[in-house]
Amino acid sequence: MTSRRYKILSTKELTPLQKGLLEEANIEVTDANFIKIKGINFYCDDIIENAIFTSKNSVEQIVHKNITISNSFCVGDKTEAFLLEKGYQVTEKAYQANGLAKKIIENHKDKEFVFFCGDRRREELPELLKEHNISFEETEVYKTEADSRQLFEDFDGIMFFSPSAVQSFVLKNHIEDAVVFCLGKTTEAEVKKHTNNIITANKPTIENVIVQVIKHFN
Repeated sequence: MTSRRYKILSTKELTPLQKGLLEEANIEVTDANFIKIKGINFYCDDIIENAIFTSKNSVEQIVHKNITISNSFCVGDKTEAFLLEKGYQVTEKAYQANGLAKKIIENHKDKEFVFFCGDRRREELPELLKEHNISFEETEVYKTEADSRQLFEDFDGIMFFSPSAVQSFVLKNHIEDAVVFCLGKTTEAEVKKHTNNIITANKPTIENVIVQVIKHFN
């Protein structure tokens, strides 16, 4: 008797390697981007001493601008890897925005920063920096737009990686009885508006979300 083949939706396009992890676990995956990132025109100095990046999206918007950055402060392994790949030095890294803010407050409180962000950036980091009188300037470099589409099939599980993707998905779809797998607590908070059938990754990476899916269905 063959085991049931579960169907999962990823609201972000996955790499072949990421999809392969699910396929190897006998899980059929459909992936599509439910948000799109649009770069916007922005101005900043050509030479920056300290820059903050809370997502890879922000880094992608500045790499072609011929900006010299002495010290980068970032959130997440993917953001760090991309910064290093593009020749930027990473001085501090954390896995959550508030964790990065705490490192800046503890170790770099006398420095000035440029915070490169999107139009839907979260409040934790700037609020903590303001609270501790850290000097920083926000520079918006991209916008996040919904890219929803109606799906006409049922899924056993849905993977969400941002609150914006949740908002986009529910514009044209219902979560119904699917188990929802979330990247982090802010995404989880958005999902809770629609269901409590939630499993949240214990580390905010796509791979860890996939691990949670495989654990749950196997």
